[in-house]
Amino acid sequence: MNTARVPMMFPGQASQFVGMARDLSVDSGAGGRYLQGINDALGLDLLGIMENGPAEVLTETRNAQPAILAHSVATFLTLRERGVEPVAVAGHSLGEYSAAVACGAMDPFDALRVVRKRGELMFDSGKSRPGTMAAVMGLDASCVREVCLQVDGEVVLANLNSPNQMVISGSIEAVQAAQDALQEAGARRVIPLNVSGAFHSPLLAEAAEEFKRFLADIELRDPQVPLIANVHAGPVNTAHELREGLEAQLVSPVLWHPSLEELCKTVSSGSTVLEVGPGKVLTNLAKRSLPGLAFFSVGTLEDLDQLAIPFRAMEGKA
Repeated sequence: MNTARVPMMFPGQASQFVGMARDLSVDSGAGGRYLQGINDALGLDLLGIMENGPAEVLTETRNAQPAILAHSVATFLTLRERGVEPVAVAGHSLGEYSAAVACGAMDPFDALRVVRKRGELMFDSGKSRPGTMAAVMGLDASCVREVCLQVDGEVVLANLNSPNQMVISGSIEAVQAAQDALQEAGARRVIPLNVSGAFHSPLLAEAAEEFKRFLADIELRDPQVPLIANVHAGPVNTAHELREGLEAQLVSPVLWHPSLEELCKTVSSGSTVLEVGPGKVLTNLAKRSLPGLAFFSVGTLEDLDQLAIPFRAMEGKA
């Protein structure tokens, strides 16, 4: 089989939906076999929650994170069976674990257990140290950071999703104060997010320390292709570098747009970049900010079948 090699990006939290991965789970290939093994790996009927909900249970951080990873990894395994391999990978927050699987740095079932623990710690942290997040439209990163510094309390820039879309995170009171200040500074919109905690902020420091101890027992390998890390938007090429980035991720901003730009340096203008997993959040962000490339999201067997035409011309170009 000839191989097509493309950049791959993997979605993060909020991409879950009831019914996710239903078609992949009954497929006879590698992706379906992986999904049929996730319940035993976790000791939890995650596949049932993914397929049947209810939505409020699936949306819980401790369930949403392994569900999104399972869907993403199953899609990747099916892609690989069809001759599509990554030339470089990146993932949005949680998606970095799917990317670690895709580049050969982490076992698929280990990744599932890791993100379940990560989700539990983030979920519990939101109860012990309540916090929230808000999306900010129409201001650049430097302005958002400056406003956060001027607000009393703990609030930081948590996600740089595109040049004009940021997310702030922190204590409930500080985020609310920052929302008003950002609107006064000229933000087009500031939208409170329905989240269970102040992710990617110092409020998760205790959770990050416990997660570091848990991750220490998980085997990581050197990536076989570059993985662009959220914490510094640069490639990591060793297991040690990957571990450091994953340890820091919970309390560090997600530098997604710079990471995406770095990922796309691996291909020429007009090339295809794949979003692998549920939803089209990253594809929609990328199309608006990087119009010179073709972005395509794959998360169902129908999506995978549609790849036959755009990828036929790429066969043998590995």
